[in-house]
Amino acid sequence: MIPTVTVTRYVAPLREGGSLPGIVEADDLGTYVCKFRGAGQGLRVLVAETIVSGLALRLGLQTPRLVALELSDAIARYEADEEIQDLLKASVGLNLGVDFLPGSFGFDGTTALPPGQAGTVFWLDAFCANVDRSWRNPNLLLWHGELWVIDHGASLYFHHGWSGGVGDPARFAALPWSSDDHVLLEAAKADDLDAIDARARSVLSRDVFTELLAQVPDAWLEPVPGVDSADGMRAAYVDFLDARLQATGWWEAVAR
Repeated sequence: MIPTVTVTRYVAPLREGGSLPGIVEADDLGTYVCKFRGAGQGLRVLVAETIVSGLALRLGLQTPRLVALELSDAIARYEADEEIQDLLKASVGLNLGVDFLPGSFGFDGTTALPPGQAGTVFWLDAFCANVDRSWRNPNLLLWHGELWVIDHGASLYFHHGWSGGVGDPARFAALPWSSDDHVLLEAAKADDLDAIDARARSVLSRDVFTELLAQVPDAWLEPVPGVDSADGMRAAYVDFLDARLQATGWWEAVAR
């Protein structure tokens, strides 16, 4: 599992996020952006963040280190803002912590990227069906001269349809993805997308997906009808990711 640390102080909200993430400090002396389990988007966003962060790292992209943040009800008692206090109370337990990158700034398109980097981000988003990397909200940071991909919660949205059961991985395998407003569309088209696709498929595998799902805490893997255990939920995610990897249509549609 990703490392677990304990929140020692709530510092400030990040009000630009719809789910009201916040800056917190933890007992490992780290500072993190906390994605709260009690936010309206639910636990599955935390699962997507963890999986896609791991995929990004396997593909050679920079993304902040993750931890599980143990939040106690005592933290909420010292918060004067009622909205934030309610969120903290609803989030007692394990939350997701994303390493805070001090001094980073948003990608504006003026920074030249190394060959293949834009295409790799593009491939990752197509594979995960990420709908949230547009010019309106790039979810890309520049830190110490390097590009960092962040905020993966809008990926893998197939799992939001699991309220009636897991369903068929083949549907996700064939799911089209629109690249029309992707922030790196033009830069990606200048890369060798065929080579990027071949490399990604050589790096990822069912075994890799199994390793990545082992990083997800049991507490975030809520059972659905027909799957009553965390390990069963992990297996379902692996099936969906592997089915997508074996398919080619979703990539051919955006890479041509």
